[in-house]
Amino acid sequence: MLAQDKSYRGIGRALGRHHTTISRELKNNSPPIRKGYYLAHKANQRAVERWEETHRRPRLKSRGIRDYVDCKLQLGWSPEQIAGRISLDYPGFSIGYEAIYQYVYREKPQLIHFLARHHRKRCPRGHSRKHRQSHIPCRIPLDERPKHIVERREIGHWEGDTIVSRKSPKALQILVERKSRIVRLTRLGRKTSGEMRDAVIRQLSPLPAEARKTLTLDNGSENTEHLEITKILGTKTYFCAPFHSWEKGTVEYSIGLVRRYFPKKTDFAQISYYQIKKVESLLNNRPRKCLNYATPNEALSGAITRGM
Repeated sequence: MLAQDKSYRGIGRALGRHHTTISRELKNNSPPIRKGYYLAHKANQRAVERWEETHRRPRLKSRGIRDYVDCKLQLGWSPEQIAGRISLDYPGFSIGYEAIYQYVYREKPQLIHFLARHHRKRCPRGHSRKHRQSHIPCRIPLDERPKHIVERREIGHWEGDTIVSRKSPKALQILVERKSRIVRLTRLGRKTSGEMRDAVIRQLSPLPAEARKTLTLDNGSENTEHLEITKILGTKTYFCAPFHSWEKGTVEYSIGLVRRYFPKKTDFAQISYYQIKKVESLLNNRPRKCLNYATPNEALSGAITRGM
């Protein structure tokens, strides 16, 4: 009706609304430029965004809590550590770590770089859903993996993944043994199934058969040749549920350790073999609380000496 040059009163009569309602709607939800160009779906989007903004509660209302959070973030504390500690330092005060994240990203963006894994914008949870069906042949889901493996009573159960770079096609392939936490790193020319297969075989084949019983992977296309690994090594392969990377938490945590040495945007084409082996050695000779402060090398060698 606007395109037909109808008046606000005429539009109001046709819609059964007062002409001031029509005027207010056009004033509030028309685009900021080209005032007469009103689109219903855009107007609805503006109205929803305005409603969400007006109903959004401010985070960390107390000045004391804000100052505490600001100070501890600058000391390198994580939001979870801050949320857990504040009630001990200031009895009666409490805050959730999610509220701290929202406070930082919405109200104090200058503090974002103090977060251990910071992004310019908060990354939404989840991943691309472009793979609706599994492309892994003869895939065995993690639910069918023997339950005793979760308890880490014996060595020989590995988790694998890849660490990619935006700078070049080269990537790092990482294998971690669940009980000893031993790490194996290999540089891949490209993140392909052939390169992944060869890297796994090259890393695990020198080990005795008892030290390479199972391998847990995600559903990436680089893992499609897992049957060749099984055929050569005798290692049974299991796969996480789609988009459930936390089901192989040992290797995900180890990737975080590797990223301390090779942060994101590192060009793996510029990293030498000796640099990779140095990082691998540092991780494998690093005392671990979960191993009663033994190193992964000591844990693995001790398990092999005791006959697994």
